[in-house]
Amino acid sequence: MSPFARLPAARGPRADDTILVVLHQERSTPGRIGLMLKHRGFVLDVRRPALGDPLPETLSAHRAAIVFGGPMSANDETDFIVRECEWLSVPLAEEKPLLGICLGAQLLARTLGGRVGGHPDGLVEIGYFPLRPTPAGEALMTWPPCVHQWHREWMVPPPATEILAVGEGDEAQVFRAGHRAYGVQFHAELTLAMVHRWTVRGASRFHMKGAQDRLRHFEGRMRHDRAVKEWLERFLDLWLGQDTSRAT
Repeated sequence: MSPFARLPAARGPRADDTILVVLHQERSTPGRIGLMLKHRGFVLDVRRPALGDPLPETLSAHRAAIVFGGPMSANDETDFIVRECEWLSVPLAEEKPLLGICLGAQLLARTLGGRVGGHPDGLVEIGYFPLRPTPAGEALMTWPPCVHQWHREWMVPPPATEILAVGEGDEAQVFRAGHRAYGVQFHAELTLAMVHRWTVRGASRFHMKGAQDRLRHFEGRMRHDRAVKEWLERFLDLWLGQDTSRAT
Protein backbone atom coordinates (compact mmCIF):
# COMPACT_ATOMS: atom_id res chain seq x y z
CA MET A 1 0.00 0.00 0.00
CA SER A 2 1.27 3.45 -0.85
CA PRO A 3 2.30 5.50 2.21
CA PHE A 4 0.15 8.29 0.81
CA ALA A 5 -3.02 6.20 0.84
CA ARG A 6 -3.68 7.04 4.48
CA LEU A 7 -3.52 10.77 3.95
CA PRO A 8 -6.90 12.56 3.83
CA ALA A 9 -7.97 13.74 0.44
CA ALA A 10 -7.49 17.44 -0.21
CA ARG A 11 -10.75 19.30 0.10
CA GLY A 12 -11.97 22.42 -1.61
CA PRO A 13 -13.10 25.50 0.29
CA ARG A 14 -16.09 24.96 2.57
CA ALA A 15 -19.08 27.29 2.59
CA ASP A 16 -17.97 28.78 5.88
CA ASP A 17 -14.50 29.48 4.38
CA THR A 18 -15.67 31.33 1.26
CA ILE A 19 -16.73 34.95 0.84
CA LEU A 20 -18.29 36.21 -2.38
CA VAL A 21 -16.65 39.42 -3.61
CA VAL A 22 -18.47 41.49 -6.25
CA LEU A 23 -16.27 43.97 -8.16
CA HIS A 24 -17.24 46.33 -10.96
CA GLN A 25 -14.11 46.91 -13.06
CA GLU A 26 -11.49 44.68 -14.65
CA ARG A 27 -8.62 45.93 -12.48
CA SER A 28 -10.55 46.51 -9.26
CA THR A 29 -9.46 44.62 -6.16
CA PRO A 30 -10.95 44.12 -2.68
CA GLY A 31 -7.92 45.97 -1.32
CA ARG A 32 -7.25 45.89 2.40
CA ILE A 33 -10.54 44.14 3.11
CA GLY A 34 -9.44 41.26 0.91
CA LEU A 35 -6.08 41.09 2.67
CA MET A 36 -7.71 41.07 6.10
CA LEU A 37 -10.16 38.35 5.11
CA LYS A 38 -7.40 36.17 3.69
CA HIS A 39 -5.41 36.68 6.90
CA ARG A 40 -8.47 35.36 8.76
CA GLY A 41 -8.35 32.22 6.60
CA PHE A 42 -11.15 32.99 4.15
CA VAL A 43 -11.16 32.20 0.44
CA LEU A 44 -12.41 34.96 -1.88
CA ASP A 45 -14.74 34.06 -4.74
CA VAL A 46 -14.39 37.12 -6.99
CA ARG A 47 -17.13 37.90 -9.50
CA ARG A 48 -17.37 40.83 -11.94
CA PRO A 49 -20.97 41.02 -13.22
CA ALA A 50 -20.13 44.06 -15.34
CA LEU A 51 -17.80 41.77 -17.34
CA GLY A 52 -20.31 38.94 -17.61
CA ASP A 53 -19.65 36.90 -14.47
CA PRO A 54 -22.81 35.28 -13.07
CA LEU A 55 -23.92 35.74 -9.48
CA PRO A 56 -24.94 32.61 -7.53
CA GLU A 57 -28.62 31.78 -7.17
CA THR A 58 -27.98 30.96 -3.52
CA LEU A 59 -25.25 31.72 -1.00
CA SER A 60 -25.36 28.21 0.44
CA ALA A 61 -21.73 27.81 -0.71
CA HIS A 62 -20.61 31.12 0.83
CA ARG A 63 -20.17 32.51 4.32
CA ALA A 64 -20.92 36.11 3.30
CA ALA A 65 -20.97 38.57 0.39
CA ILE A 66 -19.38 41.98 -0.23
CA VAL A 67 -20.43 44.31 -3.05
CA PHE A 68 -17.75 46.93 -3.69
CA GLY A 69 -17.85 50.33 -5.41
CA GLY A 70 -17.42 51.55 -8.95
CA PRO A 71 -17.79 54.64 -11.13
CA MET A 72 -21.29 53.78 -12.31
CA SER A 73 -24.51 55.02 -10.70
CA ALA A 74 -26.88 52.95 -8.59
CA ASN A 75 -29.63 54.53 -10.72
CA ASP A 76 -28.24 53.18 -14.00
CA GLU A 77 -30.54 50.92 -15.97
CA THR A 78 -27.71 48.84 -17.43
CA ASP A 79 -28.36 45.10 -17.33
CA PHE A 80 -25.76 44.26 -14.70
CA ILE A 81 -26.87 47.04 -12.32
CA VAL A 82 -30.47 45.86 -12.59
CA ARG A 83 -29.37 42.25 -12.04
CA GLU A 84 -27.29 43.18 -9.01
CA CYS A 85 -30.17 45.06 -7.41
CA GLU A 86 -32.40 42.03 -7.93
CA TRP A 87 -29.68 39.64 -6.73
CA LEU A 88 -29.28 41.44 -3.39
CA SER A 89 -32.54 39.80 -2.36
CA VAL A 90 -30.62 36.49 -2.19
CA PRO A 91 -28.31 37.29 0.77
CA LEU A 92 -31.08 39.33 2.40
CA ALA A 93 -33.57 36.44 2.22
CA GLU A 94 -30.97 33.91 3.35
CA GLU A 95 -29.80 36.23 6.15
CA LYS A 96 -26.16 35.87 5.16
CA PRO A 97 -23.71 38.61 6.20
CA LEU A 98 -23.89 41.25 3.45
CA LEU A 99 -21.69 44.32 3.09
CA GLY A 100 -22.14 47.05 0.50
CA ILE A 101 -19.36 49.60 0.04
CA CYS A 102 -19.97 52.94 -1.74
CA LEU A 103 -21.84 51.85 -4.90
CA GLY A 104 -22.63 48.58 -3.12
CA ALA A 105 -24.16 50.49 -0.20
CA GLN A 106 -26.20 52.63 -2.58
CA LEU A 107 -27.46 49.55 -4.43
CA LEU A 108 -28.46 48.04 -1.10
CA ALA A 109 -30.26 51.24 -0.07
CA ARG A 110 -32.18 51.26 -3.36
CA THR A 111 -33.06 47.58 -3.11
CA LEU A 112 -34.51 48.15 0.35
CA GLY A 113 -36.65 51.05 -0.87
CA GLY A 114 -34.33 54.00 -0.27
CA ARG A 115 -33.07 56.65 -2.68
CA VAL A 116 -29.76 57.58 -4.31
CA GLY A 117 -29.07 60.92 -5.97
CA GLY A 118 -26.87 63.97 -6.27
CA HIS A 119 -26.39 66.42 -3.41
CA PRO A 120 -28.86 69.34 -3.55
CA ASP A 121 -25.93 71.79 -3.46
CA GLY A 122 -23.96 69.91 -6.12
CA LEU A 123 -21.36 68.72 -3.62
CA VAL A 124 -19.25 65.59 -3.90
CA GLU A 125 -17.13 63.87 -1.28
CA ILE A 126 -13.71 63.08 -2.68
CA GLY A 127 -10.98 63.02 -0.04
CA TYR A 128 -11.05 62.73 3.75
CA PHE A 129 -14.18 63.91 5.55
CA PRO A 130 -15.46 63.77 9.16
CA LEU A 131 -17.57 60.86 10.35
CA ARG A 132 -19.87 60.95 13.36
CA PRO A 133 -21.58 57.90 14.89
CA THR A 134 -25.23 58.09 15.83
CA PRO A 135 -26.22 56.91 19.33
CA ALA A 136 -26.90 53.46 17.84
CA GLY A 137 -23.50 53.40 16.17
CA GLU A 138 -21.70 54.69 19.25
CA ALA A 139 -23.23 51.90 21.32
CA LEU A 140 -22.01 49.36 18.77
CA MET A 141 -18.33 50.23 18.45
CA THR A 142 -15.65 52.94 18.29
CA TRP A 143 -15.49 54.82 14.98
CA PRO A 144 -12.74 56.72 13.17
CA PRO A 145 -13.18 60.51 13.22
CA CYS A 146 -12.35 60.96 9.53
CA VAL A 147 -12.64 58.60 6.54
CA HIS A 148 -11.79 58.47 2.85
CA GLN A 149 -14.66 59.17 0.48
CA TRP A 150 -15.00 59.03 -3.29
CA HIS A 151 -18.59 59.54 -4.38
CA ARG A 152 -20.73 62.04 -6.28
CA GLU A 153 -24.09 60.57 -5.31
CA TRP A 154 -25.56 60.21 -1.85
CA MET A 155 -27.77 57.54 -0.34
CA VAL A 156 -30.94 57.92 1.69
CA PRO A 157 -31.64 54.51 3.27
CA PRO A 158 -35.29 53.70 3.98
CA PRO A 159 -36.76 54.32 7.47
CA ALA A 160 -36.74 50.60 8.29
CA THR A 161 -32.93 50.64 8.41
CA GLU A 162 -30.78 51.83 11.31
CA ILE A 163 -28.35 54.69 10.65
CA LEU A 164 -25.06 54.06 12.46
CA ALA A 165 -22.90 56.97 11.26
CA VAL A 166 -23.40 60.25 9.40
CA GLY A 167 -21.26 62.84 7.67
CA GLU A 168 -20.83 66.58 8.07
CA GLY A 169 -24.32 67.40 6.84
CA ASP A 170 -25.97 64.51 8.70
CA GLU A 171 -26.13 62.46 5.50
CA ALA A 172 -26.14 58.69 6.07
CA GLN A 173 -22.69 57.14 5.86
CA VAL A 174 -23.31 53.72 7.44
CA PHE A 175 -26.58 51.87 7.90
CA ARG A 176 -27.67 48.45 9.03
CA ALA A 177 -30.62 46.43 7.73
CA GLY A 178 -31.59 43.68 10.14
CA HIS A 179 -28.61 42.17 11.95
CA ARG A 180 -26.41 41.06 9.06
CA ALA A 181 -26.61 43.60 6.20
CA TYR A 182 -24.55 46.79 6.30
CA GLY A 183 -24.07 49.66 3.87
CA VAL A 184 -20.87 51.71 4.21
CA GLN A 185 -20.41 54.79 2.03
CA PHE A 186 -16.70 55.38 2.70
CA HIS A 187 -13.62 53.44 1.56
CA ALA A 188 -11.86 51.73 4.46
CA GLU A 189 -10.54 49.14 1.97
CA LEU A 190 -8.03 51.47 0.32
CA THR A 191 -4.38 50.47 0.39
CA LEU A 192 -1.71 53.09 -0.21
CA ALA A 193 -1.23 51.75 -3.74
CA MET A 194 -4.96 52.22 -4.39
CA VAL A 195 -4.80 55.84 -3.23
CA HIS A 196 -1.97 56.43 -5.72
CA ARG A 197 -4.01 54.85 -8.57
CA TRP A 198 -7.29 56.57 -7.74
CA THR A 199 -5.75 60.02 -7.40
CA VAL A 200 -4.00 59.66 -10.78
CA ARG A 201 -6.79 58.06 -12.79
CA GLY A 202 -9.50 60.13 -11.13
CA ALA A 203 -7.65 63.46 -11.08
CA SER A 204 -10.20 65.02 -13.43
CA ARG A 205 -12.73 64.95 -10.58
CA PHE A 206 -10.69 67.16 -8.27
CA HIS A 207 -12.30 70.25 -9.81
CA MET A 208 -15.76 69.15 -8.62
CA LYS A 209 -17.44 71.11 -5.84
CA GLY A 210 -16.22 69.85 -2.48
CA ALA A 211 -13.44 67.60 -3.82
CA GLN A 212 -10.01 67.73 -2.23
CA ASP A 213 -6.80 67.88 -4.25
CA ARG A 214 -4.35 65.00 -4.46
CA LEU A 215 -2.05 66.28 -1.72
CA ARG A 216 -4.90 66.38 0.80
CA HIS A 217 -5.72 62.73 0.07
CA PHE A 218 -2.23 61.73 1.20
CA GLU A 219 -2.22 64.14 4.14
CA GLY A 220 -5.54 62.69 5.26
CA ARG A 221 -4.24 59.16 5.00
CA MET A 222 -1.17 59.97 7.11
CA ARG A 223 -3.36 61.48 9.83
CA HIS A 224 -6.34 59.12 9.86
CA ASP A 225 -5.54 55.74 8.31
CA ARG A 226 -4.42 54.05 11.52
CA ALA A 227 -7.81 54.73 13.14
CA VAL A 228 -9.60 53.58 9.97
CA LYS A 229 -7.62 50.34 9.85
CA GLU A 230 -8.31 49.61 13.53
CA TRP A 231 -12.01 50.27 12.95
CA LEU A 232 -12.06 47.95 9.94
CA GLU A 233 -10.55 45.09 11.96
CA ARG A 234 -13.25 45.48 14.60
CA PHE A 235 -16.00 45.91 12.05
CA LEU A 236 -15.13 42.77 10.08
CA ASP A 237 -15.13 40.73 13.28
CA LEU A 238 -18.53 42.15 14.19
CA TRP A 239 -19.97 41.68 10.70
CA LEU A 240 -18.83 38.07 10.46
CA GLY A 241 -19.76 37.26 14.03
CA GLN A 242 -16.18 36.60 15.09
CA ASP A 243 -15.03 37.64 18.56
CA THR A 244 -17.51 40.50 18.80
CA SER A 245 -16.08 41.45 22.18
CA ARG A 246 -13.34 43.19 20.20
CA ALA A 247 -15.92 45.54 18.71
CA THR A 248 -15.91 47.63 21.85
